[in-house]
Amino acid sequence: MALPYISIVLPAYNCSNYIAKAIESVLNQSFTDFELIVINDGSTDDTSAIIHEYDDPRVKPFDNLTNQGLVFTLNRGISLANGQYIARMDADDICMPNRLQLQKNWLDEHTETAVIASTICFINDGGAKTGQWTKDQATTTFSSIKKMMVFQNCIAHPTVMLRSNIVKKYPYQQHQLHCEDYDLWLRLLADGHRIEKIPEDLLQYRVHLTSVTGTYLRKTNPFFKQFYCKKKFLQQRINHARWGKFETLVLAGMLYDGAMGTAKALKSKLGK
Repeated sequence: MALPYISIVLPAYNCSNYIAKAIESVLNQSFTDFELIVINDGSTDDTSAIIHEYDDPRVKPFDNLTNQGLVFTLNRGISLANGQYIARMDADDICMPNRLQLQKNWLDEHTETAVIASTICFINDGGAKTGQWTKDQATTTFSSIKKMMVFQNCIAHPTVMLRSNIVKKYPYQQHQLHCEDYDLWLRLLADGHRIEKIPEDLLQYRVHLTSVTGTYLRKTNPFFKQFYCKKKFLQQRINHARWGKFETLVLAGMLYDGAMGTAKALKSKLGK
């Protein structure tokens, strides 16, 4: 049996309100040679039942017996993937019909690219468009992405398609929970891999009350979040005796985050 050209890894946890639309947006892709690896991460709602209803042979459902978290589930999905390319997808987002085709074409034609992302548009709980991400729209070339990554993440994680032979060497790290994607981009860039972006909204990114973007990220000081992500990244580079210009720039960005985070915390405290 021939292996699929693309594997889509879709972690799912308590997303019964959205998972069907997410799956159907993948099944309706113009490019059809793929496997959709859907991993139910110990959901307590009807997510697992909905996933297992699909009889399309391209849908490959798996279940974590208990909730293991996003990092574990992503790494499990990547280990199960058979495709030449691996695409990410979240259970509450929607892919545009030409997403896989355009990203596959890019990686086929640009052999130096390790990761190809796209821009996004935000949608709300009901699926209505609510706007775009400014930093996302402003960083679509390799050079602009690399420069911005020194300061903050500018890649929407669910939009990426990665070369399987590369990403399998870079597992997500549990100690970087809630910034596991930013840490991955930093590691790839530091090792000389190229990240690029198609300047077209190939994914509708849903922000709602129970999404990570709608809860955890809004409740944290973003500067401190970036500070600790960069600190852990740089510590690993030191531990492996790998340091260059990029790491020095990330260090400068980390110090900036520390200063801005402290100022933001003080302002918040004084404002109470």
